[in-house]
Amino acid sequence: MANLFPLRDAAEIQQALRQQQEVALVDVRDEALYAQGHPLFAINIPLSKLELEWLDRLPRRDTAITLYDNGEGLAQAAAERATAWGYSNITLLKGDLAGWTAAGGELFIDVNSPSKAFGELVEHHNHTPSLAAEEVDALLRNKADVVVLDARRFDEYHTMSIPGGISVPGGELVLRVRDIAPSPDTTVIVNCAGRTRSIIGTQSLVNAGIRNPVYALRNGTIGWTLAGLTLEQQQSRRYGETSETARRHAVAQARQVAEQAGVARINAGTLTRWQQEARTTYLFDVRDADEYSAGHLPGSRHVPGGQLVQETDHYASVRGARIVLVDSDGVRASMTASWLAQMGWDVAVLDGVQPQDFSATGSWSAQVPPSPSAQTLSPQQLDEWLRQGDTQVLDFTTRANYVKSHIPGAAWLLRSTLQQRGNALLPDAARYVLTCGSSLLAGYAVEQVQVLTGKPVYVLQGGNAAWREAGLPTEAGESRLLSPAIDRYRRPYEGTDIEPAVMQAYLDWEYGLVAQLDRDGTHGFRVLQPQAENVTA
Repeated sequence: MANLFPLRDAAEIQQALRQQQEVALVDVRDEALYAQGHPLFAINIPLSKLELEWLDRLPRRDTAITLYDNGEGLAQAAAERATAWGYSNITLLKGDLAGWTAAGGELFIDVNSPSKAFGELVEHHNHTPSLAAEEVDALLRNKADVVVLDARRFDEYHTMSIPGGISVPGGELVLRVRDIAPSPDTTVIVNCAGRTRSIIGTQSLVNAGIRNPVYALRNGTIGWTLAGLTLEQQQSRRYGETSETARRHAVAQARQVAEQAGVARINAGTLTRWQQEARTTYLFDVRDADEYSAGHLPGSRHVPGGQLVQETDHYASVRGARIVLVDSDGVRASMTASWLAQMGWDVAVLDGVQPQDFSATGSWSAQVPPSPSAQTLSPQQLDEWLRQGDTQVLDFTTRANYVKSHIPGAAWLLRSTLQQRGNALLPDAARYVLTCGSSLLAGYAVEQVQVLTGKPVYVLQGGNAAWREAGLPTEAGESRLLSPAIDRYRRPYEGTDIEPAVMQAYLDWEYGLVAQLDRDGTHGFRVLQPQAENVTA
């Protein structure tokens, strides 16, 4: 018999948010459905890939966690899984998504809504300086003394960028800008794809009191495209090494901003004590990936500072938790913390870190629950079975990966659809072989497929990657899609083939976020007003 989980009222959660208590409100639908509407601080951990993200995003087993869907019945299944992993304080949202709206709760579309709404609030209060695409284009064409700094992740910059732009992810701006624009007469333009990261990046430089004129590129690459201007593609310009003079100035500026925002500074002893208390504490290293890989504090998770501000809900998924930030220079952690404090987080910078403390090496890897025992087979054995025609491959990778390349005859599906439609979804076969990119996610679906079909179920060793490495044939296209295209929400600011109307609708939504925050009333944001002595005229 399924576990009977208690129900929690939406009004109680809304009150807990206003009181800054710990709240973990989890939407277990697939991302494209989540993006159609959700509470402001609801996080998205889809049932389809619950095991891959749950443990790191919700690290304490006794955290009060409330799950919901939109009547699909997925929350119950997710609650049962989490309980099996030792989580002891699971509730379901009374009335699911409809219960939230019935209690007067706002629904926000898109993803990373808290950060995007906060960015709009920052611009609203601080009147963050910005220039339209046409104005920036004129500066560039007239060869004015100007630099364009792209505050997105490097992979986004590499896909498409403003002509001449340099990749300087947002958390790096205060540390790097003095070396990139050594003359105070150089105008600095900060861009992203839409609005948030350019607003936050520009305001970071303003708050830090840089000597240069600084502006956001209004509406980012979307605004550039809507103005009929051409973007560059496949560029690789990046910031270089930081001079000692620039670092020294940046340290003083960043620390002053962090102090003004009320950021705490703690030592290793305090961190250890916090981690032992009955409250969630996240430890994030906000440097770049190469620095983290070369050496970091054991137990820290790598999240570049700009992305942490942009996607706080994805990393610090318990609203009301503590966040501790660490770097090796005293700039990036302080600037990132200054923004998190304004977003209502209890945030601290770890002081007194010595080079020898960065004793762990390599990239960060997610914690996952133990995978159920399963029979495995090699790519060569699967190839032989497929030739016999009595085997069905079920591929649990992303839809985009499946369409690009998959094992011939494989069917693509999501575990959420499997939960809802069961055996009626699956093609008949003598046996089933489950796969995904590495077969990690596929391994968690074995028991469910066995129960539904009563047939032998196997996992492909090494997944699709091993199949390709073995030189076995693949095919492409949308040939056998058993689930709707809901595993990922297509951002209106990514890629080079977005319809102008879609981009404009996204900008219009962002412009309306401040009013929606007012209606919601749970955000707890408090925007820092730059001190007069910090602001460069």
